[in-house]
Amino acid sequence: MPYSGKLRALYYLGIHTVWKWFHLLGAPKSFFEISGKLLPWFGVAAGLTITVGIVWGLAFAPQDYQQGNAMRIMYMHVPSSILAQSSYMLMATAGAVFLIWRIKLADIALQCAAPIGASITVLALATGSVWGKPMWGTWWVWDPRLTSQLILFFLYLGYMFLRQALAETRQADRASGVLAVVGVVNIPIIHFSVEWWNSLHQPASLSKLETPAIAGDMLWPLLVMILAYQLLMLALLMTGIRAQVLEREKNARWVGELLDTTGHEA
Repeated sequence: MPYSGKLRALYYLGIHTVWKWFHLLGAPKSFFEISGKLLPWFGVAAGLTITVGIVWGLAFAPQDYQQGNAMRIMYMHVPSSILAQSSYMLMATAGAVFLIWRIKLADIALQCAAPIGASITVLALATGSVWGKPMWGTWWVWDPRLTSQLILFFLYLGYMFLRQALAETRQADRASGVLAVVGVVNIPIIHFSVEWWNSLHQPASLSKLETPAIAGDMLWPLLVMILAYQLLMLALLMTGIRAQVLEREKNARWVGELLDTTGHEA
């Protein structure tokens, strides 16, 4: 077989494997079984990295030569701001998957991600205000970055309110999925707002990892905290999806068998 033919065969094999896993994880029973094995690992990893990141950032990282110890709020603000955006990206992706392929687990993931994303966005806004008070002399300004982040919070709320407002389940699923996909246009606005407009908010410090605008002894605990927040998000999301799967599939045979097995083991 020619070299190009082998590459093509490997490509199609890879696509087939990804598609197979995509459908496997999209099945409620398969997801419940696989996530049950992964969840403890994510939970432990999140707890360890949060502990290391907080202790490292608050106790051992040096203070900033201009902002002093006030900059230590960065170790909570930056990871929460990044997670607020990545959570919505996850929502938009799940919404698109549900609208295109009607995979109900994607709709469940979308539903579970919204309250987590809204909560973490509140944390990002609150820690940003705490950081802004000593730096800017005010808790809030209608800065492009802050305003677009606030809009993100309203998008999370809008999704949850829309889902509750529509009584018919299928209509609520479709409408809220469309809102999640459309709302993703706000993410690049948040990200590039400090470059597109004159802004009080400082430019991105991690946009170029090869030359980050932050010292290494401050960068590493920050990266640990970013990883910790992402792991915590995955653990919480996985827990929420598992609960929703049991609720939605409560009449399925495999759920009954699971409950019977759990009862016998107890």
